[in-house]
Amino acid sequence: MKWFSCASWLIAVLCSNPALGADNEPATLDDLMPSAEDWARDNLDPEVLDAFQSADRQKIERLFRDLQNRFQGDYVVDMAALKEGVRTVLPLLESYEETLPYAVWLRTRLDYFDVAEDFRKSSPAPVVPPGERVKPAPNPAPGIEREIWVRKVSKRPLPKGAASLVTRLKPVFITEGVPSELIWIAEIESSFDPRARSPAGAAGLFQLMPETARRFQLSTRWPDQRLDPEPSARAAARYLAFLQGKFKDWRLAAAAYNCGEGTVQKALDRSRTKTFDGIATRLPAETQLYVPKLEATLLEREGMKMEYLRSPSAKTPAK
Repeated sequence: MKWFSCASWLIAVLCSNPALGADNEPATLDDLMPSAEDWARDNLDPEVLDAFQSADRQKIERLFRDLQNRFQGDYVVDMAALKEGVRTVLPLLESYEETLPYAVWLRTRLDYFDVAEDFRKSSPAPVVPPGERVKPAPNPAPGIEREIWVRKVSKRPLPKGAASLVTRLKPVFITEGVPSELIWIAEIESSFDPRARSPAGAAGLFQLMPETARRFQLSTRWPDQRLDPEPSARAAARYLAFLQGKFKDWRLAAAAYNCGEGTVQKALDRSRTKTFDGIATRLPAETQLYVPKLEATLLEREGMKMEYLRSPSAKTPAK
């Protein structure tokens, strides 16, 4: 099957989520289009690359903006509109060795679109006065999101390879002074598949961006230590410890791991609050889904609520 005719759509979808890296702030379209082209140049055969370069740039940019806006936009329910397109593209990604890591990354996030769709269906249709624009349904309160995710995650089977990796990597988190239960962040980020790679450049079990990896003394050149479970776990734990030290709250630390320290701090400053629940509906839509998904996963895998997490030692977080 030839797929180069789908190159523009494929690359746009792949690059639609710029905030997947641990410390990455949402990027602009101008920031991301060059990275899309770089990815294409490095990963696609010349025929595919020619098709991408000759495509209508305006069409790509319109789609790109739509996807980026829905992931990084204000409303969770808007993400439901991506469900059909993502499921259409995913088999293409899984069909080619060079795009399989991106398929792993995207498949791990399929339930974001399912939950957004569930919320859309459960939201009452708004009453819109004549001549006024229809607004999206308001974001669900954090408590409602938690209930949705608990139902979604309940009885979900363990990802392949998770059991052995959890046993290997929990001691790494403990050594770094981070609750061992947070090892399950790897299920949220990669389904415990170290091949996972985001178009924004995050890689490995814990989807570390290059800047974050280097910040915590990992090599991102050959060999890329983000793909090695133990070093990547150590860097992820150190970053989580740093974030918890900064925000004094594990929910806020998890939110910052997903959307960036600056995004969380700005939301806190605007809201004059110190809790995730106080800022949740002001965070990017993906982050609104990410944190309660992690909470539900901890509850399912460990029987642990996030507010009861305790660090195993008083080790000072790395700077």
